[in-house]
Amino acid sequence: MEPVTDPIPKILRAATFAAEKHTKQRRKDEDASPYINHPLALASVLANEGGVTDVDVLCAALLHDTIEDTKTTFAELQCEFGDRIARIVFEVTDDKSLSKEERKRLQVERAAQASADAKLVKLADKICNLRDLLARPPADWSDTRKREYFEWAARVIAGVRGTNARLEAVFDELRAQSTPMAS
Repeated sequence: MEPVTDPIPKILRAATFAAEKHTKQRRKDEDASPYINHPLALASVLANEGGVTDVDVLCAALLHDTIEDTKTTFAELQCEFGDRIARIVFEVTDDKSLSKEERKRLQVERAAQASADAKLVKLADKICNLRDLLARPPADWSDTRKREYFEWAARVIAGVRGTNARLEAVFDELRAQSTPMAS
C-alpha cells in the first residue's frame, strides 16, 4: 500500500481501522458504550485541548489499544501506518500475558523512558480514563477502587511531566475532582 501523505485521509483511515478492530468491544460503564469512543476521545483531547497537530501522534492515539486489546499485530500496524505510528502504539501497549499488578507497575516504571510521542498518548489516555471514571464509571467499581486508579494514574503521569503543560493541567484538574472520593 502506498503511504498516505495528506493528513485528513490518514487520520480517517486510522479511525476506521480502529473502529473495525474494536467493533465488538464495549466500555465497562453502565451503558456499555462503544469502545471506539475511547480512542476518538484521546485524539480529540490531544488536538483540541493539547494543541497537538502531529498527524502520526493523532493516528497513534486512535490506534493505541489495537495491539493490546485486539488481534492486531505490530507488523500489521507497521504495514498499514508506518514504523513511527506502530512504534508509538507499541510503546503504550501493555503485555496482557503479565498480571494486572505487573502491567501497572511497568506503566509507572516505563513512563519516564517513553518517547515524547508516546508520553502524549499516555497523558491523553489517562485524562480520558479519569473523565470516564468521574462521569461514567464501571458499575462495579467502588469509590476505593476509583480512588486507587486516580492515585496510580498520577504515578504514571509523574513520569511524563514536561511533555505538554496544557494536558498536564487538564490531568491535574481531573485529579483534584477525585478528592470527594476520598471521604
